[in-house]
Amino acid sequence: MNTTTKLLLTAMLCVTAAACSTKSKKQDVPSDPSGPGTTPGQVRDTGPSASGVYGPGDLDTDACLRQRTVYFDFDQDALRPEFQNIVACHAKYLRDRPGSRMTLEGNADERGSREYNLGLGERRGNAVSSAVQANGGSGSQITVTSYGEENPTCTDSTEDCWGRNRRVEIVYTVK
Repeated sequence: MNTTTKLLLTAMLCVTAAACSTKSKKQDVPSDPSGPGTTPGQVRDTGPSASGVYGPGDLDTDACLRQRTVYFDFDQDALRPEFQNIVACHAKYLRDRPGSRMTLEGNADERGSREYNLGLGERRGNAVSSAVQANGGSGSQITVTSYGEENPTCTDSTEDCWGRNRRVEIVYTVK
């Protein structure tokens, strides 16, 4: 990881840590995280149970944990700032549930060679893994897999469609 990326990641984590230190009842999360151009909406964040610890049921009920897709800009593997809070929620889930496991599935759009896209998908998965670990998640709970361009969610050759394919999906293999 180059120095610029490390500095950017560190700065984003500091901002996230500061934002997480004050709890609010609502937070901005993408209402339809289907790619570029989506507008953040107000979604009620139910948060962890009264004990402050996430449980397996929170994966389906907590607004932050339900967001399991992280999107990337064209030809980039740097985590976009709007996904820092989502990554922090998943890191907390891993901290609260040491027996849980996640797979980060990196994907790319159809542009570029197969080999390049496999590498890009892996770099994107590793970027999310690094961010989860920087927020306290354990690397032993995380597996990174790259599908490159082989697992598209959209098959049109448009910018909107390509934007939906540039992603990392968070899949819990053990809850």
